[in-house]
Amino acid sequence: MTGDDFPEDEFDDVAAEPAFNPSEALDAAQDEIDKLKEQILRIAAEAENTKRRAEREANDARAYAIQKFARDLLGVADNLERALQHAPREDADPAVKNLVVGLDMTAKELQGAFERNGLKRVDPERGAKFDPNYHQAMMEQSAGDVAPGSVLQVMQAGYELMGRIVRPAMVIVADKASGAGQATNAYSAHNDDAGGAVDTKA
Repeated sequence: MTGDDFPEDEFDDVAAEPAFNPSEALDAAQDEIDKLKEQILRIAAEAENTKRRAEREANDARAYAIQKFARDLLGVADNLERALQHAPREDADPAVKNLVVGLDMTAKELQGAFERNGLKRVDPERGAKFDPNYHQAMMEQSAGDVAPGSVLQVMQAGYELMGRIVRPAMVIVADKASGAGQATNAYSAHNDDAGGAVDTKA
């Protein structure tokens, strides 16, 4: 067979094929690796976000499930607190003393049960800054020992459940107006939200 037996275009195709370039192949492989890494990181981030969202939703579900029950128990805590406030602690009768001790222990145990289940007491100290997210202003009074707008007195403690306010603390706040000698209506109309509402019946 002579050279004339091979078509010239076959030799042209062989000569036109690019030579293998290791550097270009390595760069292409590295680009593919970088893309895969980026996809893996994105998938991992989405999985972490899904996990956090599921945990948050589970916590929300637990909070909603016990919120009504917790709110109902607050009445029990309030009655125990009122009983202790009016209890004759100096009474010489042993039976009365034992009753007061029993009430005190019951109140402490109830508060402990609240805290173990995520229900925390909101009871600001005198002079604490008024926070509409946690406090409900019932009235204003003048006072010389605290800053205007600060809490003067807690009329009823509030409670929060896993970061949510179940009941705001009902408080008296220091009057912002100078020379106010008596309790005044500090805010507009009463509403059920934590914050600046005033109960004019207080």
